Parts: sequence; C-alpha cells; structure tokens
Amino acid sequence: MPQIAPGSLLSLEAYARERNDYRSRVIAHKKLRTVHAGEHVTLIFEDEQTIRYQVQEMLRIERIFEEDGIRSELEAYNPLIPDGGNWKATMLIEYPEADERRRRLAGLKGIEDRTWVQVEGCERVWAIADEDLERENAEKTSAVHFLRFEFDRAMMEALKNGALVSAGIDHPQYNVTVDNLDPAVRASLAGDLT
Repeated sequence: MPQIAPGSLLSLEAYARERNDYRSRVIAHKKLRTVHAGEHVTLIFEDEQTIRYQVQEMLRIERIFEEDGIRSELEAYNPLIPDGGNWKATMLIEYPEADERRRRLAGLKGIEDRTWVQVEGCERVWAIADEDLERENAEKTSAVHFLRFEFDRAMMEALKNGALVSAGIDHPQYNVTVDNLDPAVRASLAGDLT
C-alpha cells in the first residue's frame, strides 16, 4: 500500500513558507477528484497528494513536530490513500442549517453503504464504509464517512481504456445518479489504478 514517509513531509517552517502555493495546487487537484452527488452529498476521492496536504495541515494546526506525533498522524491518514486496486473517498453530507442537518442525518442512516460507482459495462461497486470506526449511532448517521471502492481486473482495464464511469446513491431518502463523470475527473481517478 502506498505510504507517506515521515521524512518526505515538510517541516513546520518550510510548510509555512510554501503553504499558500501548496494549498492552491491541492485545491485545483481536488477539483479533479470531486463528485457532487446531488445537492447535499460530495465525494472527494483521496490520493497521496490530498492526504499529504491533510497531514501537513494537521501537523501545522496542532503544532506537531516530534517524531512520535508525526508517526501517529501518518498511521491515521496513510490508510486513506488508494492502493492501486481501489478508490478511497471522503463522503460529506452537507446541510447548512443545523436543525435540518440533524433531521436529515437521522433519515439518512445507512447512506454510506448505499453509495456506488460503476464502470461502463460492469456491475456496480458498492462502498465499503467506515472501516476505521463506527460513524453512525441509534439516532443518526455522521456527516462525514470514509469509503473504499474495490475494483476487479476487468474494471481496472476498462477504466484504463477510457470506459465511462457513473456514481450514485441508492438510499430511500436520497437517491441520485451522476451519469458519466466529467472526463477530467474520470482520468484523474483512473490514474489511481495499477
């Protein structure tokens, strides 16, 4: 599995100097890895660059510079990097008003397990959700989930050969399909596969 090594990270001082440019590059990169599934759900497909940025930001915010602290952050974030046979995504459920958000999250329990991607000519790939910890309780689901989509060899070959990709959510309270992901997004995501 691809890993970010501690020695490859910028020091807090170096990151502070480069942060604005670094952030601009990552924001542009994330646009090529973002899928809006309807009005209220966003999938951000992670890769080494997006996770490296997240780690650098966490180190900066928490002022972590000691080796043990850096290693701990990497242990938490490295599993979010795709390993060549899958895509990994952060799912954000977004309702700006607090009362509506609470009400909607109660009705959206299980949404993370009903999220899918589909390579043209292949079966849907359903998300494997929240392997790190339970993100749902008896009252509601979380507004953030971590998803993994596993591909077989035929799917990966089809993607590399330009097959179209769709994504969606098949939940009783939130049903949406995004047909034919933007070609630039599809190409960026296909690059995650070996």
